[in-house]
Amino acid sequence: MGRDIRIGLIGFGTVGTGVIKLLQRHQGQIRARLGARLVLARVADIDLRRHRGVRVDRKLLTSDAGELLRDPTIDIVMELMGGYEPARRFVLQAVRNGKSVVTANKALLAVHGAEIFAAAEQAGVDIGYEASVGGGIPIIRTLKEGLAGDRNRAIYGIVNGTSNYILSTMTQQGGEFAAVLGEAQKQGLAEADPTYDVDGIDAAHKLALLIQLGFGTAARFADLPVEGIRNVSQRDIGFAREFGYVIKLLAIAKQDGDEIEARVHPTMVPSKHLLADVNGAYNAIFVHGEALGDTMYVGLGAGMMPTATAVLADLMEVARNLLNGSRGRIAPLGYPLAQQRRVPLKPMDDLISEYYLRFMVVDRPGVLAKISGILGRHQISIASVIQREREHGASVPIVIRTHEARERDLRRAFQQIDRLAVVRAKSVLIRIEDSLGQ
Repeated sequence: MGRDIRIGLIGFGTVGTGVIKLLQRHQGQIRARLGARLVLARVADIDLRRHRGVRVDRKLLTSDAGELLRDPTIDIVMELMGGYEPARRFVLQAVRNGKSVVTANKALLAVHGAEIFAAAEQAGVDIGYEASVGGGIPIIRTLKEGLAGDRNRAIYGIVNGTSNYILSTMTQQGGEFAAVLGEAQKQGLAEADPTYDVDGIDAAHKLALLIQLGFGTAARFADLPVEGIRNVSQRDIGFAREFGYVIKLLAIAKQDGDEIEARVHPTMVPSKHLLADVNGAYNAIFVHGEALGDTMYVGLGAGMMPTATAVLADLMEVARNLLNGSRGRIAPLGYPLAQQRRVPLKPMDDLISEYYLRFMVVDRPGVLAKISGILGRHQISIASVIQREREHGASVPIVIRTHEARERDLRRAFQQIDRLAVVRAKSVLIRIEDSLGQ
């Protein structure tokens, strides 16, 4: 029943273990759907002693990834080790040796994707990377194929499960960031070093890929404005609720005339919007198309089995192409790299948005007038104000929601406001997305 498709795995970690479990568990189903077997032929990892909870013939194990890459009998290489190097070198070597590649490495593709995709196109092999954005959510395939005939106008993504879990817990159960992060780490829902997750870096890696897929334009990870969630407090979550919003870490990309507006930061989302109800470790990607309108794709964005599901789907797609003699049937980005448009990213200073502003000030008459006067001189119009009851001798919050304003003007106003003697802490700014999908 067809020939065997031989697979080599580099990186026998959490996701690699999940893929092997699925290959073993679903052997019959995979063979029935492919008309061929997916055979694990080689596994490379620097740690060959640790037990992963899955049975693998020790004859398949090697600490030399080069041995796997040089093996002429291996058809597909899975790169599941993560990081930039030596992952980049291994992927490029596999491609040069005529092997298709499946990876979950969003950081690698966000930084070195142009080089890797160009090499794959030249070699006529496939690069599967569904697991790199949204875990088990099939958003890569959706943008490459399902929405290929539409013109995407905006993409909003909750694409980091750790940050979404932290913000959801803070919103629903209370607690400040540090305490909730610590609890998430104890439960294994956050890494010991959570920097990439809570500082927005992981989300920005994924946004760089979503922009290329959704808008057909180059997007350099290094050019994306990024803010994390460390400074989101219970005060801000409570005031957001009063205004009718929920705070989410969003990866945002919009077509704005001849520019692409792209950014990652905490965002106030209307509490009635679908994205506001995506909680815990779930991810969601909301796409607004010119013809189709709004669609949203939700699922677990990380973890062994959700990510392994996406990797296995890529393995099966690449295997089908091999069996049908149609490798490279669809370019890695859904279009030839030569057709990628050079569209500039809109400078963050030029962003026009509504804003939530919080100032911690001395409890004294006339403070609001000073702050509003500075905002007014910088063309920032106030939509509403919340001023709490005075507490003698303590700093009190003044919370302002603005009408649409320009980021550059707001930054300049903040510099002046934060120098006022009556302001006792660094002022807080959170952008509001009131018209998602419009």
